[in-house]
Amino acid sequence: MHEVEKRDRTHVTASMDGTDARIAARDWDNLFSLTAHPGQLPPSGDWRVWLVMGGRGFGKTRAGAEWVRSIAESDPFARIALVATSLGEARSVMVEGESGLIACSPAGQRPKFEPSLHRLRWPNGAQAILYSAAEPESLRGPQHSHAWCDEIGKWPQAHDRAGQCWNNLTLGLRLGKEQRIVATTTPRNTALVRRLIDSENTAISGGPTRDNALNLPQTFLTAMEQEFGNSLLARQELGGELIEEIEGALWSRALLERSRADAAVADYVRIVVAVDPPASSDGDECGIVVAGLRNDGSSVVLADCSVSKASPERWARAVADAAQIWAADRVVAEANQGGAMVASVLRAAEISLPLKLVHASRGKAARAEPVAALYEAGRVKHCGTFAALEDQMCALMAGGGYEGPGRSADRADALVWALTELMLGQQARPRISAI
Repeated sequence: MHEVEKRDRTHVTASMDGTDARIAARDWDNLFSLTAHPGQLPPSGDWRVWLVMGGRGFGKTRAGAEWVRSIAESDPFARIALVATSLGEARSVMVEGESGLIACSPAGQRPKFEPSLHRLRWPNGAQAILYSAAEPESLRGPQHSHAWCDEIGKWPQAHDRAGQCWNNLTLGLRLGKEQRIVATTTPRNTALVRRLIDSENTAISGGPTRDNALNLPQTFLTAMEQEFGNSLLARQELGGELIEEIEGALWSRALLERSRADAAVADYVRIVVAVDPPASSDGDECGIVVAGLRNDGSSVVLADCSVSKASPERWARAVADAAQIWAADRVVAEANQGGAMVASVLRAAEISLPLKLVHASRGKAARAEPVAALYEAGRVKHCGTFAALEDQMCALMAGGGYEGPGRSADRADALVWALTELMLGQQARPRISAI
C-alpha cells in the first residue's frame, strides 16, 4: 500500500469509534472510492466494457484490482477471467503486484492463490482464473461472469492473437446476470484497442500519469519528463493519449510494436554505427544509430545515440563512443554535406574503424521505403523503445515528404543508412563457412 494511501486510511478511520473503524478497515473498498481519482472509478450507466487508458503510473492496475475485488466479495458465484500478455505477467502484476488483488484486499477477505491451477479463491467461494493472451485457445471452452484484461495494447499481434483471445473470452462470458469486462492499458494504436474504442458498449476513462501524482515519486515524474520531453511517445506513455497514425506514413505505431525484441542477443555477425551529420552546429540533430546483423539475416536496432545542436567535435565523439561501446566494425556516414569534412572530423575523434562514406542520390523517404519493407517482413527488431527515432520514422511519408517532428528526420535517416548497409548492400548476407 502506498504511503499516501496509508495516511488517507489513517485519517479517515481516526475519527471513528471502534466498531465503525473496524468495519472501515475491513471494507477498504469504500475508502478507495474516497481517495481514488476519477479515472480509477467505474463509470455509471449501462456498459459491457470499461476501458481504462492512462499513462504509466496512472493507477490502472489498482483500478482493475479494486473492481475485481468488489465483484468477488459481493458475489460468491463470480467466475472471473484475469488475462494478461503472459501468465507470468498475470501473476506478477494482477495477482501479486504492489497494486494487485492480494495487496489491495483486507487480510480477512484476501484470496488464496493456487499457482499450479492458475487460480484465486476468495473465502466466500468466488474464483478467478489466470490466462495468457499468447494462448487464445486456452479461453475456448471456459465460462466466466466477469473479466479483467490487463495491458491489452501489448497483447501479441502476430496472427491476430490479441483479437482471437478477445473473441474467445467474450464468447465464454455467459455466467451470472451482468457480464462485464474491465480492460486496462497504456494507449496503443492496435486493432483491438481501436475495436473497443469504436464499440458503443464501451465506457472509457483515463488520463495522464500526473493524475496519480500523489502516489508517485516526484523524482520519477521529473525523470520521465526529462527523458521523453514532448515526443509523441511521451504523449502516449505519460500523457495517456492514443496517438493516431499518419495516413501514408512508411511506418506505423502498430508495426513498430510488432517489431520489439525482448533483449539484445549476442549472435551478431556485424555491427555498424550510422551517422547523418548536421549541416551546422545550431541546426538539425546529428543522427547516430547502432544496428547489428544476426546470423539468420535479420537485424536489430540496438541504440539511438543521436545528439542535438552539437559541434563537429561533440557529435564525432558521440560516434566514437557508440562504436567503442557496441564494438562496431564499421562507421557509415552520409557525406552529402562535405565528405572530406565528415571524414576528417571522425578521424580526429580517433575512430580507427573502417569508415564508409555514402552519398544520397534520393530523398530520405525514397531511401527509407525498402527498409520499411524489411520491417513489414519481420526482419528488423528494436531492442527497446526509441521515442524520438520512432516519432520520426512514423512521420516519413511514402512517395516523399516528412510531417515532423522537427525539421528533418535525421535519426530515421541514420537508421536507414545502418540497415541499408547491413541488409541491402552487396555484403548484406552473412557467410556460412563449411565445417
